[in-house]
Amino acid sequence: MIKSPIDGMPAQLMGAWPEGGFLGLLRATALIAVLGGAVGSVGLTLYAGRHNNSRILPVLFTLWVLSPFMALLVASVVSKRWSFHTRTTLYAAMLVLTLGSLALYADVALGPPRAKPAFVFVVVPPASWLLIAIFVPIAALISGRRSRRGPA
Repeated sequence: MIKSPIDGMPAQLMGAWPEGGFLGLLRATALIAVLGGAVGSVGLTLYAGRHNNSRILPVLFTLWVLSPFMALLVASVVSKRWSFHTRTTLYAAMLVLTLGSLALYADVALGPPRAKPAFVFVVVPPASWLLIAIFVPIAALISGRRSRRGPA
C-alpha cells in the first residue's frame, strides 16, 4: 500500500494522491478562479477605460492586469514537485489574490466615478506580485524546515 506524506494516510483514502483529496480540490478551485479572475479583470479594465481614446493604452493595461494571473498559472504548472504546504499556500494565494483583485477592480469600474480610476489598475498587479514573492517562498522555507525535522 502506498503511503502519502500526510500523517501516513493511505493514498487510496486521499484520492489520486498527490493531487487528490483536499489539495486536488483546492488546486482545481484555484485554477478555475484564476482563469475566471483573469477574464473578469480584463473585462473590468476595459470597461473602466471605455472612454479613453487611445488604442494602445487598453492593450497595455490589459497586459499589466493579466501579469499576476499569468504568473500564478505558471507557478501552478511548475509547482508539481513542491511540498504539500508550499502548494497549499500557492493555491490559497491564487484564490485570495483573484478575489481581492476582482473586488478592487469592480469597485473602481462599477462604483461611483473617481478622479483617478487608473490608480487601482496600476497598483494592484505589482502588489499581487509582491505578495506572491513573499508568501510562496516563506511557505517553501517553512515546509523545508519541517521536512528536515520530520513530520509535524
